[in-house]
Amino acid sequence: MMDELLEQFLIEGRDLVAQVQGDLVALARQPERRDVLDSLFRAVHTLKGSVALFEMAPAERLLHRAETRLDQARRGDAVLTAEDFDGFVATVDQVDRWIDDVERDGRLPADAETRSLALAASLDAAERPAAVPETTGELPDWTAPIVRSAAAADGACAMAAFRYRPDPDCFFRGEDPLTVVRAVPGLLAMELQPAPDAPDLAQFEPFRCAMHLLGLSSAEPDDVRAAFRMVPDQVEVVRLRQGESEPGAADTAPADPGEGGGMLRVSALRLDVLAAEVGQLAVALNALEATAERAAVTDRALAAELRRVQGELSRALGRLSSTVAEVRRVPLQPVLRRLPRLARELAASLGKDVRFELAGEGAEVDKQVADAIFEPLLHLVRNAIDHGLESAERRAEAGKPATGTVRLSFQRSGDHLAVALSDDGKGIDAAVIRQAAVARGLLDEAAAAALTDRQALRLIFAPGFSTSQVVTDVSGRGVGMDAVQRAVERMQGSIEVESTLGQGTDIAIRLPLTAILTRLVTVRVAGERYGLRMDQIHETLRIDPAEIQELGHGRACVIRDRTVPVLSLAALLGHEDTPGAEAARLVVTGAAGERIALRVDAVGERMDAAVRERSGLLAAMPAIGGTAVDADGGVLLVLDLPELLS
Repeated sequence: MMDELLEQFLIEGRDLVAQVQGDLVALARQPERRDVLDSLFRAVHTLKGSVALFEMAPAERLLHRAETRLDQARRGDAVLTAEDFDGFVATVDQVDRWIDDVERDGRLPADAETRSLALAASLDAAERPAAVPETTGELPDWTAPIVRSAAAADGACAMAAFRYRPDPDCFFRGEDPLTVVRAVPGLLAMELQPAPDAPDLAQFEPFRCAMHLLGLSSAEPDDVRAAFRMVPDQVEVVRLRQGESEPGAADTAPADPGEGGGMLRVSALRLDVLAAEVGQLAVALNALEATAERAAVTDRALAAELRRVQGELSRALGRLSSTVAEVRRVPLQPVLRRLPRLARELAASLGKDVRFELAGEGAEVDKQVADAIFEPLLHLVRNAIDHGLESAERRAEAGKPATGTVRLSFQRSGDHLAVALSDDGKGIDAAVIRQAAVARGLLDEAAAAALTDRQALRLIFAPGFSTSQVVTDVSGRGVGMDAVQRAVERMQGSIEVESTLGQGTDIAIRLPLTAILTRLVTVRVAGERYGLRMDQIHETLRIDPAEIQELGHGRACVIRDRTVPVLSLAALLGHEDTPGAEAARLVVTGAAGERIALRVDAVGERMDAAVRERSGLLAAMPAIGGTAVDADGGVLLVLDLPELLS
């Protein structure tokens, strides 16, 4: 089992890496933002303190170098240059990799020291020497009061004196200066002094720290500094013996931990168990509804009472589900922290100049979605850089800037998350897509020619489809956009693509914010009941069977002045298709990228259920998206319409 301290570091370290990356982007856009510079400095400082707890000395030294450069900028002693930002980006990317190494191997790689030295050179500002006292052999003036007041202590035993000047806002971050001082080894004496800028009593703010803490210790100065390692910029330490004085390091305050004392870290496993229990309650509620319907046959009063209770429980379950969903929501930023680095590395390997933009990464989604979203997004970004963006020469010929742009944005839209990925590359040629589909045997020439451009673009999601002629480390291996589509559908989402030749491509993904309960509608086909996801259904309707006409090799009907293909769900599932003469029941879906009407025997009730991914024998069955527990306690197969219709 992973050490708890290491597990905590992996979580917080990656959060800090994401914050540094975000602050670097914001500061590069608006260099005058002092608040962003301060936030960046605090994040780097805290990250440095975190890696110091483990055997990550190269990372600590590298972050210290970056921290020093940022501190010079904060103090107005230096102006950050483009080279500085490149160095900062390279530094945080390397620390990010080292965190992954520590998680995987328990240590840094053998070349960590070499890499640290090489990257330190990119941070071109040498560390400024710390300010030292007058070289007269005398102690700083501030030591006099604490030495004089230490009569109760054995002055000959005091090896070091310290002055701790807490940040005025330390209380708001949950820091206790007295607790910090108590951790000083060999503490002999301590004295409180008002800060030089302390306000008069009338203007005194009780929630701001306006005191300095002076003390004596029998420990060595280095050991005293270790007690203040989380606030090294706020302390000065001098050696009392041998007439030597050694000031402390010039660091600053740790990062603001956020919302403070209201936060509680909960095991992800416990949240999963809680979500599962919500699903079980939904099953019980569905069973109660079925019981009320049966009771209505013999006892209407009892049925009415059951429906009343069922209504109250339904409202309570709705509130509980919403609360659990809120608790399970996590920000996307930590999940996406590696994308900018990976985009830069890919662009460099392809010899392309790429600007990768990330917006809205602070959006929150269900933990299950956050856990699954990185891989499909990484594939899309790689695809955009590799396939979408032209080389600098081709862009120049097309009158475009040499630097291509890939933008990934996130925005909440109702109870869904809208993800948009766009590039300003060459776009997707529908004619090339048709040719590739024919060449790979996915379609014959007549079928390919009959496709609209929009339908042709959907072919990029076909299994094994690729237009690459050369197999590289990036593309042409037959693992393509179909994997992205499957991943999105497993998250109960949808994906669409639009492209303008010569201008670029836009990909839109729609994902649910909540993944605890799924809204289903049941249908009956050939004597069997199945579940269909409501988000994959546009509408259900009943029409006269005569309105379904033969069209080419299939059937179709007109729905709202639009011709829609009609397929038999029974036939798709391997049952005998025996349409009756009575009214036809249709379920209209757009899961395959275009509207298709599925003919069913009956449309049943709607229900909220926890859908479990298929496993065991069901994992090998096509078109089964998962299972849910029905109202009668049986297992309801939930169909995967995109796979069924592909």
